[in-house]
Amino acid sequence: MKMCVFSGTFNPIHNGHLYMAEYVLEKFGFSKILFIPAFKPPFKENFPELTQHRFNIVKLAIEDNPRFEISDIEYRLGGKSYTYRTICELYKEYRIDGKINFIIGTDAFETLDKWYESEKLRKLVEFIVFVRKNDFDIKKYDEMKEKGYCFKFAQMQFNDISSTEIRKKIYDNLPLKGLLPEKAERYIKENGLYKN
Repeated sequence: MKMCVFSGTFNPIHNGHLYMAEYVLEKFGFSKILFIPAFKPPFKENFPELTQHRFNIVKLAIEDNPRFEISDIEYRLGGKSYTYRTICELYKEYRIDGKINFIIGTDAFETLDKWYESEKLRKLVEFIVFVRKNDFDIKKYDEMKEKGYCFKFAQMQFNDISSTEIRKKIYDNLPLKGLLPEKAERYIKENGLYKN
């Protein structure tokens, strides 16, 4: 199986995430995209009351695409959700052709050296990097190649949707105008999430 992983806090998952995953399926020919909601993100503020909700929202958002799948691997592993630990576990659970590919934005990619066991991680995955800013300079990433990171850039147009912006709109009772999948938006409303 040629696998690509899309891991994140997904707080909440939004249409920008889904566009990225669909783009990767089309352009790189993977069997599936495996969405992995973080159980306890190591670099972000954690709201335990949202942990199960985030998982449920991802599940609803992707259920109509047979090539999207959700994994509870980080929920089963417990503790802080370190990508290295998750990737090692995926190699045990799946028969994978080649390296696992990993979707990431330029903002996170630039901080990879600070990640847990980053030197070991870079030997296990190939990164598919999405540009998250308008002043993108590809030459800046030569240093990452020199350090041994394996990566390619997705050529999808920069789409400035953020979960932070969506949470603020929900809190302020502003219209979401198609930022979220319909089922995800309904779940958030029914459960009164992001209101405090």
